[in-house]
Amino acid sequence: MNIIDLTNDVCPLALVKFKLALKQQQPNESLIVLLSDTGSKQDVPIFLKKKGYCYEMVISKGVMRLTVYL
Repeated sequence: MNIIDLTNDVCPLALVKFKLALKQQQPNESLIVLLSDTGSKQDVPIFLKKKGYCYEMVISKGVMRLTVYL
């Protein structure tokens, strides 16, 4: 399991960094991404749905935590 903290980044940079991190993952790994930007919290889940990824979402204190299963 890898974690990428993008809470200090805004869209579209957060989405770009997320996509790059996703490409570096190996099959059967999971990736946790932390987001706080409003645009990123909308765009990243939309991207995951379009690409067919399985993920879990938890929002706490304004931070979205997505666990993406590869």
